[in-house]
Amino acid sequence: MTRPFTGWHMLAIMVAFFGVIIAVNFTMARFAVGTFGGVVVDNSYVASQRFNGWLAEARAQDKLGWRVVPGIDATGRLQIAATDAQGALIGGQMTVTARHPLGRLPDQRIAMHTTSTGFAADVPLPSGRWQLRIVLRADGRTARFEEDVRA
Repeated sequence: MTRPFTGWHMLAIMVAFFGVIIAVNFTMARFAVGTFGGVVVDNSYVASQRFNGWLAEARAQDKLGWRVVPGIDATGRLQIAATDAQGALIGGQMTVTARHPLGRLPDQRIAMHTTSTGFAADVPLPSGRWQLRIVLRADGRTARFEEDVRA
């Protein structure tokens, strides 16, 4: 024998339905805020004033033809080959900051030294996916690169 469907049954269904929707929304919002704070630049107005300068720097860098190829050796250390437009290795000074894409690990400033194949780090990079911000200074010029690497 079945019981009749009453208004209380409908109320329970509606409360359960919207309760699930609200719980999922709060959970997703918590994950979104917890993994990315939303700040790309500290002051968007100041960044907009410098935008044309950044474009000019990027065009000048493209004319140089410099390229970087990051990799991880067998010991987990970062290695970066920097070449010019003709494919010759570039010496100079390199600074690298490794950022975890989700911000779960702190940024790593990596000291690089010159080797016969480019540049190499002194210490291993912690395992995971990293976004590298590379600044290369050579021959009085500066080039900036962003590359991904998995350690």
